[in-house]
Amino acid sequence: MRQPDIEIYLKDADVDHKAIAAWLSQALGTCSDWVQKGQTYKCKAGSVPVTWLPKAVGKWNSLYLESDQTPWEDDIACARAAFAALNVEVRCAPGSWVEEEGEETADRWIRISADGEEEITWKTA
Repeated sequence: MRQPDIEIYLKDADVDHKAIAAWLSQALGTCSDWVQKGQTYKCKAGSVPVTWLPKAVGKWNSLYLESDQTPWEDDIACARAAFAALNVEVRCAPGSWVEEEGEETADRWIRISADGEEEITWKTA
């Protein structure tokens, strides 16, 4: 089932919002200029609203695509594409997380890096 939106986390030192814009322009359509509000950057890639939050979780940047109209079925597909395009470690939830699942499953993440793909426990809180 297609997720209603996509959120992935990219390792900080290796990527910035300009590299993200170049990748998203190829994947989704031309990126508008980034508008910075506080620590957050927003733009549109094609028709998709994009939010970039540097250091959202420690040294990890959040990339949030607020649409189900992307080429990716879910977070994992987007994370794989981001890793392939940017060659940077990416983390994402293994599926849509809902509050009813509790804190236990909230710490389950997929890590995609040069080492391959694996499920990890990542305490983000």
